Amino acid sequence: MQHIIDRFTKYITIDTQSDPENKAFPSTEKQWDLAKVLVEDLKQIGLKDVTLDDNCYIMATLPSNVDYKVPTIGFIAHIDTSPDYSGTNVNPQIHKNYDGKDIVLNKEENIILSPDYFEDLLQYKGQTLITTDGTTLLGADDKAGVTEIVTAMEYLIQHPEIKHGEIKIGFTPDEEVGKGAHLFDVDKFGAEWAYTMDGSQIGELEYENFNAAGAKVIINGKIVHPGYAKGKMINSILIANEFVNALPKNEIPEQTEGYQGFYHLHTFNGEVEKTELGYIIRDHDMDLFQQRKATFQKVADDLNTKLGKDLVHVEITDQYFNMKEKVEPVMHIVDIAEEAMKAVGVTPIIKAIRGGTDGSQLSYKGLPCPNIFAGGHNFHGRYEYVPVESMLKAVEVIVKIAEITASKELNK
Repeated sequence: MQHIIDRFTKYITIDTQSDPENKAFPSTEKQWDLAKVLVEDLKQIGLKDVTLDDNCYIMATLPSNVDYKVPTIGFIAHIDTSPDYSGTNVNPQIHKNYDGKDIVLNKEENIILSPDYFEDLLQYKGQTLITTDGTTLLGADDKAGVTEIVTAMEYLIQHPEIKHGEIKIGFTPDEEVGKGAHLFDVDKFGAEWAYTMDGSQIGELEYENFNAAGAKVIINGKIVHPGYAKGKMINSILIANEFVNALPKNEIPEQTEGYQGFYHLHTFNGEVEKTELGYIIRDHDMDLFQQRKATFQKVADDLNTKLGKDLVHVEITDQYFNMKEKVEPVMHIVDIAEEAMKAVGVTPIIKAIRGGTDGSQLSYKGLPCPNIFAGGHNFHGRYEYVPVESMLKAVEVIVKIAEITASKELNK
């Protein structure tokens, strides 16, 4: 257990936040810091063909140890952390034999991780939890996945009695800003299918995700002295407020679940003369997704008609689509993951992702790529935590997937 804790701690204390405003690739230079460490770690454990390309993608190979043909499979995780919350100076806290009570993350600021609010904590009573110190995110999304993949490959190298085919490893930058698979070279990777280790709680197995778009709303106003403003001032902040209120009020993340889509306002920056809103638009159903984008544009058009001026401008950019269409024709890859989980004592939780992963884009690039749990909870904030036992089970699942894939070919 200590081995995986040490590896995870090593990775999460390297700041790798990505930047949605930077069009460079990767979007932050500091992602190279972890990438270079990982290259050395992969070489040290014995992987072959370890490469780090000019766009910060890492690839490596574990050669087959059987004398018959086995499909080449892959495991993928992302190295960046969310720009939504600080990833600088991560100071992980280890809580052994969790007692099911409140965890004080930061006494000075009275920041408490409580099962009264986060009920999932009670699933892990008696286990070892890794939390933040209440001032940063943790980075289990997705350095837990990175850690698990490295550890699983190390285990397979150290246990050659476990038979497996060729396995490809891929680590990507900029997943959190929607670019993680944009420049991923599927042909170079060379796998028939892969799994992203980027899910949340133990048991998650997902092959459906949101269709996703990002949207920017730019509203132009006019500033004049407020004492002489009648008939002259145009307050863009007030127009922005109208825009927000014109969207369906219940179709927001806080009030939706399952397959329900939403509009999520995540940034609001405004002055009288100019206001900008940042939204994400999500839906699992493609027709409903297209309707959401049309509704979003119509709100802007209706406001411009009401104002008699073209003051509200909308930019909508598709980000990724539901991988279900690409995975369903090869459902045996999901079946293998489900079988692997059951074999190591994990109950599969098959559900749709209320989000996206690199796997969604990779599936559309010709690499079918379901998503498997990495074990963390409460991603992108100070209440993030991961049970070490969940990480260890994820390692077992990776190993078992490799073993089952090889055994199925042997028994054909």
